[in-house]
Amino acid sequence: MRKVVSRDGTTIAYEKAGDGPPVVLLGGGFRDHTVFTWLVPHMTQSCTTYIYDRRGRGESGDAPQYAIEREVEDIEALIAQAGGEAAVFGGSSGAILALEAAMAGVKMSKLALLEPPYRMPGFRRPPADFPVRLQALLDQDKRGEAAQYFLAELVGFSQEEIDEWRASPMWASNEAMAHTLVYDTVLCGDGRLPVERLARTDVETLVVYSDHTGDWLSAAAKATAAALPNGRGVELPGVWHKVPPEVLGPALVEFFTA
Repeated sequence: MRKVVSRDGTTIAYEKAGDGPPVVLLGGGFRDHTVFTWLVPHMTQSCTTYIYDRRGRGESGDAPQYAIEREVEDIEALIAQAGGEAAVFGGSSGAILALEAAMAGVKMSKLALLEPPYRMPGFRRPPADFPVRLQALLDQDKRGEAAQYFLAELVGFSQEEIDEWRASPMWASNEAMAHTLVYDTVLCGDGRLPVERLARTDVETLVVYSDHTGDWLSAAAKATAAALPNGRGVELPGVWHKVPPEVLGPALVEFFTA
């Protein structure tokens, strides 16, 4: 992988592919750059993609103390590598990170989001002591228990759904990146939609959500689009919290190249 150094000296690993306007892609919880393996081929005929390991994941470095501002600086470093301006796409907690970058004034040509996991009124929220209990499990090196706790209390999975995840081939990588769940927890904050800050963010934004996702996720996507002055939402065929790459890729290309 290629490397770029962020403002605080942390090395960020990325891959570049394709030809056309640059797009930086941000993954969500449990994920490194490989989450975009199947999406990139649907974009590279029309866009130059930059996929990267968020700090603390894969081949990227990390810092002793996490801060959202440092992750925003990572995005700035990648955009600088792309020529100083690029479109940005973020999925799940990566969508919240992309929005944090936009709200901080990072220069991006366009912004696309897949189901930012805000918690709208009327929907279940994680317990107030969730961050403390998650950190306690990680401090005891109980990575599997921490991953399960995150899925149960923040994502809202049933025990049956968690058991399915544990039985899947990706569970080992989930445990390996469990320490970064604290980062995603900080990103999600109290779960409330930052309406006033979004209202001051004028980048043209497409908010995508699946037609078979959870009610709380589609509600969050719609509310996010409504809160952005230049935002619009679009529902695409998919499953829970995911739109297949052969559907998502062309939709992103159409938006980014229009």
